[in-house]
Amino acid sequence: MSTNDPFAGAGGPGREPTQEELLAAYEEQIRNVRVEDVVVQSLASLIELGGRRAGLAPGALGERDPAQLQVAIEAIKALQPVAEPLLGPNAAQVQQALSQLQIAYAKLAEGGAPGEDPTGPLGADVSPAGAGGEDAAPAAPQQKQEPGPVESGRLWIPGQ
Repeated sequence: MSTNDPFAGAGGPGREPTQEELLAAYEEQIRNVRVEDVVVQSLASLIELGGRRAGLAPGALGERDPAQLQVAIEAIKALQPVAEPLLGPNAAQVQQALSQLQIAYAKLAEGGAPGEDPTGPLGADVSPAGAGGEDAAPAAPQQKQEPGPVESGRLWIPGQ
């Protein structure tokens, strides 16, 4: 039986590996890792976490966190120029995922729930006044330093 786990042989059968054996196995694993792979994997992880913090992933509505989503968006934007040449034609998928996260962030910033209707029409009035009904009770007042892209009516464009 063959395994790709570099830690499998460390320690031998029936005993825990020593610190030196673990370090040697780790160094062997790191020797084979390419930086390009780490960049692409980091980007994929940020997109996945961003989707969860936006409440877009199935069962992740309770994980919504606008502050964490904003960090994920900014990190994705920072990695994009490095990752695009590595991804080739798949770079468009990263841009599409980033756009979805930005839209979800805008909805969260105005008090919406992006995970509840991710397929809703873009540009639809999702403000409490446009929603109608008594469910549109105003949210608790929040202090804002300056209007965000939703309040100003501007589209959030990466890099601006």
